Amino acid sequence: MKSRSIVVIGVTATVFAWSAVLVAAGQTTAVVALAPALALTVQQIVHATRSHSASRSSNRVDVTGDEEGEAP
Repeated sequence: MKSRSIVVIGVTATVFAWSAVLVAAGQTTAVVALAPALALTVQQIVHATRSHSASRSSNRVDVTGDEEGEAP
């Protein structure tokens, strides 16, 4: 696993753990205020993981015949 993935997982776990602590402490209004930020965090993580996996599986285009001065 790359170090970037480990950092993302660590930060996400910390954010969700802090939210759980706030709920346990009775600070539900704080959690409600932070809910959009949590949702955005999840959305960005999912988007980042999907875009990286999609770019790895994409087909490469062969451009060997695309030299300057050649007509199609």
